[in-house]
This record gives sequence, structure tokens and C-alpha cells, in this order.
Amino acid sequence: MVKIFLEAVGKYFLFLRMVFRKPEKWKIFWKQFVLEADKLILSSILIVGVISVFIGGVLVIQTASNMQNPMLDRMYVGYMVRESLVLEFCSTMVALMLAGKMGSNIASEIGSMRISEQIDAMDMMGVNSACYLVLPKVMSSVLLSPFLMLLSLALGILGGYAVVEMTDIIPTAKYISGLRYSFNGFYIFYSCFKMSLFCFFISSISAFNGYYARGGSLGVGYSSTRAIVVSSIMILMFDLIVTQLMLY
Repeated sequence: MVKIFLEAVGKYFLFLRMVFRKPEKWKIFWKQFVLEADKLILSSILIVGVISVFIGGVLVIQTASNMQNPMLDRMYVGYMVRESLVLEFCSTMVALMLAGKMGSNIASEIGSMRISEQIDAMDMMGVNSACYLVLPKVMSSVLLSPFLMLLSLALGILGGYAVVEMTDIIPTAKYISGLRYSFNGFYIFYSCFKMSLFCFFISSISAFNGYYARGGSLGVGYSSTRAIVVSSIMILMFDLIVTQLMLY
């Protein structure tokens, strides 16, 4: 078991070595970069936005219902919602969701190309197939994913505001005061950094599993499932590591 794990890790790093080589034609790279940004990031805006709005509303209700002590200022509802969103939900939870959507997309696409021997044809023509297929996916997801985090944060706060307005669970002025209270801009950078790191794991691990897929359509399905599982484990593990290193 240990031998298989170490072989997989070594194979993964050798794969990254092939991916992060200088593209043969930068014009083609940027064209692929734009296409992958649309496919991986822009197509995720709707689902991220919908989930963030509802989570923001749920956080307001849950936080307000657990603050029954009259000595606690209701302003802290807005403060706790903001901190919960920016520290954990908008990076880690959104990344776990993207591991399913983005990861399966990448693994199945590249796996299908491997099964249909398109990758073998590229290699025969002297094209660095790993760099051509994977590098635009990795770079677009890493560079643009922080915007998804910021969008999720904004919509989560708006979702909480909508619940406050519709239910009058706390005064609106208190909610806004809580959002402004003791704001730490470093948390935004911390969350954006985590999002980029997590999306690097999602894109590279999914591409790795698809690139070495075997066994026909069943093998493609297996590689997609394995990509999602491994990506999710890496996200949770490095969430702990990055939080320890950056916040304490």
C-alpha cells in the first residue's frame, strides 16, 4: 500500500514537471487559457452564487437563534456571518463544491482523450500533450478562482441582508454595523490564497487522473471519482495546514 502511494506521488510530480514547461506557442496557450476560464470558472458562477446567497441567509438565522443572551449585542450576528463566510465557507466549502463540478469535468475530458488515443497522437507528433492540455486549465483555475471567492463572499452577505430585511430577525442597522465591525483585510488575502491553492489541487489532480486513465469508459468514470475524492482530501488537509501557518 505504501509502495503504491509513493509511486503515485512520484508519478504526480513527474507529471507536474511535464505540465509546467514553457509552452511552445504562447498564442495558443492564451487562447486555451480563455477557453478554460470560460469552461471552468465562468460556468461555475451560477451555482456558486445560488449556494452563497442561501448559505448567507441560513447563517443569519442560525446565528441569531443561538444568541439569546440579552447582554450580547445583536450586531455580532453580522460580525459572525462575515467571519464565517470569509474564513471558511467562501474558500473551503466552495472549493469542495468545485472539486465535484470542476474536477469531474477535467478528469472526464482528459480521460476521454486518453481512451480515444488523442493524447497518444499528440505525443507522436512531438507535442507536449501534458503542457498543452493541462497548463491552461491549471493557470486559469488558480488565477481566476479568487474572484469566485470574492463573489461568494459578496453574495453571502447580500443573502444575509435579504433575510434580515424580510424577517426583521435583527435590526438592519445592527447587521450592517456587525459587517463593518473589526474588519481584518488580511482575512481576504488568506481566503483568496486558500482558494487558489485548492483550485491548483483540483485542476492538477483531476488532470493527472484523467491523463493516466485506463480501461475504457469505466476507467474514465473511475478516474473522475478518484480525482474528486483525492482533491477533497487534499483540500481538507491543507485547509488545516494553511490555517495553522497563516493565522497562528
